[in-house]
Amino acid sequence: MVAAAAAAWLLLWAAACAPREQDFYDFKAVNIRGKLVSLEKYRGSVSLVVNVASECGFTDQHYRALQQLQRDLGPHHFNVLAFPCNQFGQQEPDSNKEIESFARRTYSVSFPMFSKIAVTGTGAHPAFKYLAQTSGKEPTWNFWKYLVAPDGKVVGAWDPTVSVEEVRPQITALVRKLILRKREDL
Repeated sequence: MVAAAAAAWLLLWAAACAPREQDFYDFKAVNIRGKLVSLEKYRGSVSLVVNVASECGFTDQHYRALQQLQRDLGPHHFNVLAFPCNQFGQQEPDSNKEIESFARRTYSVSFPMFSKIAVTGTGAHPAFKYLAQTSGKEPTWNFWKYLVAPDGKVVGAWDPTVSVEEVRPQITALVRKLILRKREDL
């Protein structure tokens, strides 16, 4: 009996000490205003992570749809997380201040925006390296979209030719599931 209890305790202790598998919310990023933010603050909600650009042919369609999605589903259960990137066609040449001003003035963007980063190559932000590795899809242009579940796992990735509206049903289903789980916990 004592041996069984000791074995059970050892198993619990080993499980508690085992390193947790890394996920998207384990990373940190600098927001568009220069403050270091732990992405942990978004854990427990659904996130659509997008590399954005101000001067791309996809800019108008995506920014409008992303803001509508944020309005419809966020911010308690869902957030668009926008990461400006100038790697593709040099279509995000401005400063963070100019990018934020453009997005807020032109599209009334209310979702979180982060500082301009690299999303591919050796200088890619670690969060985007994680997104690419776990999804098997690395951005090749602006407006790649990664759907991240409340537990930080990547559950979908789409290139810019896939509209936000095409992805909306999957996002909505995840948000619904999250809301129902929260209701059950009450």
